[in-house]
Amino acid sequence: MTASTAPRPVLAAGLATLLAGLTVLTASTAYAAAPRLTAAYAEDSTWSTGYGGGYTITNAGDAAAEGWTVEFDLPAGSRVTNSWSSVRSQTGQRYQFTNVAFNGDLAPGGSADFGFNVSGLGRPVNCLVNGQPCTGGPTAPPSPTNPPGPSTPPSPTAPPSPTPGQPGGPTVPVATAAQLRAALAGAAPGQRIQLAPGTYRGSFVAQRPGTAAAPIVLTGPREAVLVNDGPSGSGPSCPVPTAGWDSGYGLWLFEAAHWRLEGFTVAESKKGIVLDNSPHVTIDNVYVHHVEDEAVHFRRSSSDGILRNSRIEHTGLEQPGYGEAVYLGSANSNWACHGNTGGVDRSDRIQVIGNRLGPSVTAEHIDVKEGTVDGVIRGNTFDGRGLSGQNSADSWVDMKGTGYVVEDNVGSYAPPGTFANGYETHNPVAGSGCGNVWRRNSSDLGGVGRWAINVTSTSKCAGNLNVVYASNTVSNATGGLTNIAVTP
Repeated sequence: MTASTAPRPVLAAGLATLLAGLTVLTASTAYAAAPRLTAAYAEDSTWSTGYGGGYTITNAGDAAAEGWTVEFDLPAGSRVTNSWSSVRSQTGQRYQFTNVAFNGDLAPGGSADFGFNVSGLGRPVNCLVNGQPCTGGPTAPPSPTNPPGPSTPPSPTAPPSPTPGQPGGPTVPVATAAQLRAALAGAAPGQRIQLAPGTYRGSFVAQRPGTAAAPIVLTGPREAVLVNDGPSGSGPSCPVPTAGWDSGYGLWLFEAAHWRLEGFTVAESKKGIVLDNSPHVTIDNVYVHHVEDEAVHFRRSSSDGILRNSRIEHTGLEQPGYGEAVYLGSANSNWACHGNTGGVDRSDRIQVIGNRLGPSVTAEHIDVKEGTVDGVIRGNTFDGRGLSGQNSADSWVDMKGTGYVVEDNVGSYAPPGTFANGYETHNPVAGSGCGNVWRRNSSDLGGVGRWAINVTSTSKCAGNLNVVYASNTVSNATGGLTNIAVTP
């Protein structure tokens, strides 16, 4: 009995050693979460000498991606003429696009996009995203010195067929004002209305909504210019599209949610782009200039919108005190007309990102009205030359909203004009103008302005104070950074 049981302790010890080794092996080969990016190419327009295209970058991995770079070659004779939602660089025929601040971080399953226009008919080849093939397949090095033959790019007369109902859905080309009016009147989710270069004169109103999955896109090159020589006729006191009345707006979205406006120009109109009860609208890379009043107005609870990468100048040609570049919401005196949600114009959560505003913006570059909340003003450039001082228009930003983040903006002032402070807060109704945050803004007050950030009241914001961080900087001020205590 003793002899037959003696080996068991040795066996147990050996088994323990084996299990320990397996544990170490398992630990050493544990799976590590990682991002995995792909980039899908699509075209939204073509014309006889070029096309507009772009990429959607998607994180198919199981960890967040912090930044992306897409690069590709174009055949000789083709070149990128402009781009948006990215930072572009070029070496020969190889183009590289990197993310900007607002679209670099991609959670698992998240996506971002950027676009560009090309002169020439050669299509992108040898695409890489963060150094890997855009398809997610095995790495294949680019061959910029051996451009593909003529049979490689798709035919310019037969662009890739987009999927109906998606942002790359059916394209509706327009080249005249009449065609544009017809396209706007018949717009359907997923369509892309493509403007050819040229001037479009008249009244252009969109009243059909897209959807979150299939927005309606109005796109065109900078040379596509919308001009409204109105107003004319008699309209209602509270503006709604009315037969026989021309509002004078360059482009009017009325109850038209989920649109994307890209690339074109609006000029020589009473107002530039006006959104009424049109939430979830993205305005990207537009140029608005020489308008009689404000340039872009999110109004009548047009919430969750984005204005980015755009240029606005020469506003307020008729009424300088009403020549804002960007107008968010409505004054409480106009809520009876524009306050269609609980009596307040709730144009909330608007993001104003990466725009160039000024010079010759005669009123505030951004007028944030009372009743609006939780917006973002980030990465803009404010050029204060030409501020009129009329109707208290003497700052880059008049903040009457609540809970906004104002960060990474660069503002400057130089004559001519009237200038008091870079940013100002006001409290026209209880709770308004409170709980806003400023950080990493750079302000040059031109030896004229007093405070970079002037907070007019702390008592009216008890319990929800405005916060100015020490990361903000100021130069050439008669006062200093701010008139309240700075938060480290």
